[in-house]
Amino acid sequence: MIVPIVTFLIAYLVGSIPTAVWVGRAWFGIDVREHGSKNAGATNTFRVLGKKPGVFVLLIDVLKGVLAVVLTRMIWHETALEYGFNADRLQILAAIGAVVGHIFPVFVGFRGGKGVATSLGVMIGILPLSAVVCLAIFVTIFILSKYVSFSAICAAICFPFSVLFLEPQREEMFYFSIVLAVAVIWAHKKNIRRLLKGEENKMNLFA
Repeated sequence: MIVPIVTFLIAYLVGSIPTAVWVGRAWFGIDVREHGSKNAGATNTFRVLGKKPGVFVLLIDVLKGVLAVVLTRMIWHETALEYGFNADRLQILAAIGAVVGHIFPVFVGFRGGKGVATSLGVMIGILPLSAVVCLAIFVTIFILSKYVSFSAICAAICFPFSVLFLEPQREEMFYFSIVLAVAVIWAHKKNIRRLLKGEENKMNLFA
């Protein structure tokens, strides 16, 4: 019982690292959650602080997700085999912990980001082929539409299908992909309303 609990807590603490908030405070003396979309994620960091801080925050937030699941695999793999733990379940637990930590970070009053970058990180760590497919979908739609939120939603919708076709033998991962996709879409509910009203802001990274 202790292994799943420790797995979740470590992943949650890794996910809770509030990259955007700390970068904003340390480099610019502001809290990004008080500006722009008032979100502690990479997209708002791009808008409020600029490209270099935005890229840095994006990379660290992705790395948080990768680290959470890779550390779980490294630390608990032998223990999982010895005591009959399901390795996939432990990685799923770590992935959930990291994403929850990013959205509700304990270090800054539980006000974090939407979990997209960290979700990509856990996908890379657990299901790299599906992660590549979803990233390609995100980039393509973003280039065409310039809507970050719409691109993230489309990639999230495609995630379970990519797992179903690329990893059909990993049934639990398929169910996890559905949960993660729903969580990402739910986190964008305000963006969906703005998209439907034609009020969502576009973003041009190349401008």
